[in-house]
Amino acid sequence: MKVLLWSISLAALVCVKCSSAKEATGIPLCIQKMINDIKAQPRWNPPATVYEYMYNGKKVFLFSADCCDQFSTLYAADCQLICAPYGGITGKGDGKCTDFDSAAKQVKLVWKDER
Repeated sequence: MKVLLWSISLAALVCVKCSSAKEATGIPLCIQKMINDIKAQPRWNPPATVYEYMYNGKKVFLFSADCCDQFSTLYAADCQLICAPYGGITGKGDGKCTDFDSAAKQVKLVWKDER
């Protein structure tokens, strides 16, 4: 019985540490996974970047495109794709968030591939 209680206490402590790590960096785990997926690829040219913005009252993350004429993609904190504000053949994105430049406020650079 003591072993079971000790195991439950240890598991609870580990869970608290996990959520604290997420909160300390401010990067949602799914966004960090997307960054890790990019790190597993050859370095992009230009180098990959992820910026945090506030857009329509919500924290969002803008991932740069991996090459020319590709979309830069905007994700919500739960990793749901919102739109592509930039890129494509016209450079104007997918047309789903045409107010991004005027409505979004850049908060910070989250990550840049410095390899």
